[in-house]
Amino acid sequence: MDKFDRDLEIIVARLNSDTDKETQKNLIALKDNLIRLHEENVVKINHSVMELVCAKHLILRGYEVDIERPIDGLVCDLYGVKGLGSHIVEVETGFIPPSHALDPANYRRSRIASKIIRYGNHSDKFALGVPPYYLLQIPDILVKPPRGRTPEELKYLKTLCDLYYKNPPVSLEEIRNARIHTIYIIDVDEVTIKEVDPVTYLKKRDNLWLTK
Repeated sequence: MDKFDRDLEIIVARLNSDTDKETQKNLIALKDNLIRLHEENVVKINHSVMELVCAKHLILRGYEVDIERPIDGLVCDLYGVKGLGSHIVEVETGFIPPSHALDPANYRRSRIASKIIRYGNHSDKFALGVPPYYLLQIPDILVKPPRGRTPEELKYLKTLCDLYYKNPPVSLEEIRNARIHTIYIIDVDEVTIKEVDPVTYLKKRDNLWLTK
């Protein structure tokens, strides 16, 4: 057993310590799928562990959960279905590639905007999952109701996304309609999740920048 497999076995054992047999079965199946994807060099350990912690949170709330699911030409990290409603969660670790060492904040801002715009149009509910030590660079525009976004703001976001993500480019219509409904703070150490609404998250984040 390599380190990836061993780490996933450990995290699933921790997650399953207080769950019923059906939840345990679901998490083991998701873990096995991630191990298979790792053998194909598709997934990495930090990201996969966060996905499993978030998956348990969704399963306990009645969702049927799939991991790394293709949808309309994209691959989403977590796809949940409950009744007639769908829920996509994209997990972000805060990784900055070496090629963006000189523009990390702008890169992350563009990446997060692109994630919300691309995925936020493909489910009834969209969320970002992040570790507690990473502050998301969510553009304020995307927290506004769609009807409150001005043409200038839409053009700004398109320009920002096109700087880094042009394959395919996002459309003004996608930007206008994209929504983020919640943010999951994923604490792997404690195997817990805290839900924060985006408006509250941005207020707390911006207060940090204002603190002397």
